[in-house]
This record gives sequence, C-alpha cells and structure tokens, in this order.
Amino acid sequence: MDLSIVIVNFNVRAYLEQCLHSVFCSLCRHEFDVYVVDNNSSDGSVPYLKERYPQVHFIENDENKGFARANNEAIRCSRGRYVLLLNPDTFVGEQTLSDCVSFLDEHPEAGGLGTCMLRTDGSFAYESRRGLPTPFVAFCKMSGLCWMFPHSRVFGRYYMRYLDEREASEIEVVSGAFMMLRRDALNKVGLLDESFFMYGEDIDLSYRLLKGGYKNFYIPSPILHYKGESTEKSSFRYVYTFYNAMQLFFNKHFRRYKPLIWLPISMAIWIRSGLAYLGNQFRHGKKGEGKVVYTCAVVAPASLHEKIRALLEEAYPGAAHIFIDGTEESLPQGHISCMEQLGDANMVVYDTGSYSYSTILANLAATPSHSLRLGTFSTRTGQLINESTVLP
Repeated sequence: MDLSIVIVNFNVRAYLEQCLHSVFCSLCRHEFDVYVVDNNSSDGSVPYLKERYPQVHFIENDENKGFARANNEAIRCSRGRYVLLLNPDTFVGEQTLSDCVSFLDEHPEAGGLGTCMLRTDGSFAYESRRGLPTPFVAFCKMSGLCWMFPHSRVFGRYYMRYLDEREASEIEVVSGAFMMLRRDALNKVGLLDESFFMYGEDIDLSYRLLKGGYKNFYIPSPILHYKGESTEKSSFRYVYTFYNAMQLFFNKHFRRYKPLIWLPISMAIWIRSGLAYLGNQFRHGKKGEGKVVYTCAVVAPASLHEKIRALLEEAYPGAAHIFIDGTEESLPQGHISCMEQLGDANMVVYDTGSYSYSTILANLAATPSHSLRLGTFSTRTGQLINESTVLP
C-alpha cells in the first residue's frame, strides 16, 4: 500500500462526504486506502457514509478523543508507506495526491509534506507554510510584528510569506489540515503527541521530524480548506485552546526559557481570548445581526438551475441570483468567463458533477476576492455547501 489517508470526523457529515468524494475522484496513480475516525458524532455521519463509501475503513469512538488520539488510532491500523492526515472540511484536486506521493518518492530526506491550501475566497491560506514557533517567532506573531513585516525573514517567519507560494520549498511546520508523512519517519520519531487535544500537535510532530534528521516541504498542488464549519478562528474557544496548545509546546520543547516566556505567553492567552470574546459579543450582540445574505452566481447545466434556485430562495429569500449554463467542456473557465455578469454576487456555486475539483480550484484561485466565496452543489446528495452553511 502506497498511501493511507486518515480523516477525523466530528459532526461535519456533509463536508466529510464531499472530502471523500474528492479523494475517490482523484487521478491517483498510487494504491491508497482511507480511514475515517468518528469521534462520537451526533449527526448520523457513520451510517450515512458507510452506505455511500463501503470501501472506507471506519473507526467509531464512543467519546470525543481529540485530534491526536483519533489520528493515532487509524495510523496504527494503516499500512501505507505514507500517511496523509486530512481535515474533513477540505477537498483535494484530482492530481494532488499523486503529486505529493511522487514528491516524497523523489525526496527520501522528506519526513513531512504540506500543500497549497486555498481559502473559500480563492486566496492563499498562510497556514500552508509555517516556521517553527520558537519563543522569538511566537513573540513576533503575538505582538503583531509578523503582520507588520509579513515578508521579513526575521519578523515574518511564522507564515514564511517571503517564500513564493507557486514554488516547492523547504519549510518547518506542516499544517495538520493536510499533512503527508513518511511511515519510516513516524516509526523513528513517534506518532502525534496525545497531550495535545486539539491544535499544536502538527507543530510538535513537525519539530520532532526536524530533530529526527528529516526535512519538511511544501508543494503548490492545491486543495480547498473551508476552515469555518469545524473551526471559527475568531471564537473565544479557538483562541483560548490554540494559545494554550502553544504553551504546552513551549513547555515541552523550550522548558529552559520558561522563566522568561511563561508570563508573556499567559498574558497573551488571556488578552487574545478576551478580545475574541468581546469581538463576538459586538458582532452577535443583537439578534439576527451579522447574518450573511448571499447573492449567488451559479455555474451548472441549465437542467439543474431550478433545483438550485429552490434551495437558494428558501435559504436566502429576496436575494438575487445569477444562473450560468456551463460545464467543464462547454465553459471551462466557469465564472471567469462571465465576470461582468456577476455584479455584486458574493458567492459562486459550482456543480461538482459538471466541473472537476481541480478546475474549480483553478478558477477560484484565478479570481481571489474577499467578497466572492465558493459554494458547491452535488447531485449525489442534493446539497449545497459553503464555508458556513449546508443546504438543505
């Protein structure tokens, strides 16, 4: 077996179904198998997906064991030369899996490999490449120096934005959203540290790979990471959990600096958490405030327009919608071909039965916009998915 793909699920059934569909649509030249570890979901994920994907190995937990423990369960059962840790709120391009396996085959010094993650607005997700959060690098991130000097090799090292995102490069930290690992390297340095319940375990493992004599790499083969349904980065819970995970990482690897960094890090945790809490209160303090009403541009065959229109009008009554008759064969550039028609649209919906995931990603990346977000419609499920909603 060349590759074992491990996906941990907790109540994101629709996103996981699309993720699995993209995996099995991939034009992978290598033999692979898939493990889904369900952390006691209450949304019927397992029976729903077992029926649709009988080839997947399901591990059903009777409690939420966290990201690290759940992944380790599947890794121990799997047999692939490489192991891919993949978030359920992603989908992969048809060539991405092959690109990554081929790269690792050609680079025996590589322990871990990450790829180009796109946000739903088509922009590059900085988490695709990260530097090791040493005390100084962490200080630059928490103090804002990382954002003030994003392309600096000194102050901007956390996100490594001085590297060209279109080129393969050596990095330090691989994101756990898409983390392909060499089995031999895992056997040498160990699996994910289960002290980390959520967040930080990818940083810890990346560091241990480097300490074990391996290198970590990034290649520009694309995936989409919704990063909204399973994680709200501005929430109090996210900020508090993430920075506490960073504190656990520092205590493990930089204990000698603890007298110097304990107080600043503790203060940063509470300040960032407090700001997140206040920000959420401000945004959501009044009932109904902050709800996004989507004006959609739909790229799909004409035969699907009425079905999609019914979903949109029920969810967003009164909103205007634009329908474009197209398939990958008849309109390969999709919404790019019709930019003048889009007007004030803030979501573009692609039918995944008419467009490959690679083409959707390429079209999205060609028109990055903070206002135009991606949605997908599936005739398999009859559902429309965007970063925060599943219809119906």
